[in-house]
Amino acid sequence: MIESYLPIGEDCPHAERLRDQLAGQDLLLGKLSRTGLEQIASRTVIRDLYNVRVRPVEDTVTPLTDEEERRFQAVLFSELGNEIADRGWIRFPAYTPEDRRRLVDVAHRLAAHWGQQVFVEAEDQCRLRLFLAGYETQPKR
Repeated sequence: MIESYLPIGEDCPHAERLRDQLAGQDLLLGKLSRTGLEQIASRTVIRDLYNVRVRPVEDTVTPLTDEEERRFQAVLFSELGNEIADRGWIRFPAYTPEDRRRLVDVAHRLAAHWGQQVFVEAEDQCRLRLFLAGYETQPKR
């Protein structure tokens, strides 16, 4: 029913998307002009943009939401913990103070989980090394 009333083709670039969205809703629509379809399409696009965050200006760090931060630390805990358990140490990039804070927090959580100290050492401005006791010497790069 909708297909016959929504023109598809060169008149409106949004018509096919709208027909797919409205299919199965048993709506009786009269013929829509190009401006009518564009108005519906623009409302649909605006509705879809409510959950979009504005990108910050270049050279600034976008803070993570609480949920993103929790999930990221869980991944670091798991992945870095597995690597440290296998080799006794790991080298990981930390470009911002926030990255360094996260790695130190993960080291504290690993130490509490394992019951032994996990040391954190800055190798340079962009890298931290996490290691267990007995792995203090620098491995060959």
